[in-house]
Amino acid sequence: MADYQCIDCEQAKSLLIEGAVLLDIRDQNSFMQAHPNQAINLNNDNLQQLLSPLEKQQTILVLCYHGISSKNAAQFISSQGFSNVASVNGGFEAWQAHFPEELSGGI
Repeated sequence: MADYQCIDCEQAKSLLIEGAVLLDIRDQNSFMQAHPNQAINLNNDNLQQLLSPLEKQQTILVLCYHGISSKNAAQFISSQGFSNVASVNGGFEAWQAHFPEELSGGI
């Protein structure tokens, strides 16, 4: 069965420095208001477009609002053959609390 990890924001930031891809699955309006600098907004419309060029060994981090929905998305991405997938605990709420200076978008 496909599997994924749950990691905290500090671990996610370290993995981003090492070249991980951060996928933000929040709705587009929330993403546009604020998101981690390196995040890419993932939705049903661009799912295949974003995943298909990635190597199956690429580290993929999934971020949602609070770290709950991202687990389902991480499980799905893992089931597509990706071997290094992680859900970010606490989601955007935790990221914003830990790294407010590393946000893009909106106000």
